[in-house]
Amino acid sequence: MQTALSLPAPAGDLTSVALKAVNRIMTEWAMPVSKAAQLCDMSESTWKRARKPGFTGELTRDQMLRLSALIGIYKSLRLYFDDELALSWIRLPNGGPLFGGSAPVDSLIEYGLPHFLSVRGHLDALRGGV
Repeated sequence: MQTALSLPAPAGDLTSVALKAVNRIMTEWAMPVSKAAQLCDMSESTWKRARKPGFTGELTRDQMLRLSALIGIYKSLRLYFDDELALSWIRLPNGGPLFGGSAPVDSLIEYGLPHFLSVRGHLDALRGGV
């Protein structure tokens, strides 16, 4: 017999929670709407609708993976760096091998989902999570 706690959350609930979390992250990162939308693989108008409570649209698997990776990146940055750097790191030029002098946000947008996962893995490794 399954209890209410062991049942998976309905997909809409997961989408709502993920969108709410990523919207807060984008606000903390001072991310312009255009870049936030690109990070989430959405048009600006869809991102504006999606970040509001009560959004009833469905997200693709790619979009959900991006949201998950962004949450993981945010968490790793908050655990690894002080507050100021954790909030600005995503926008600062980075000479590391994953970024080639670009800001991480720009490389995430340019290279897409596989890069999201690489960056998340890299940050997890930095903080000792791998």
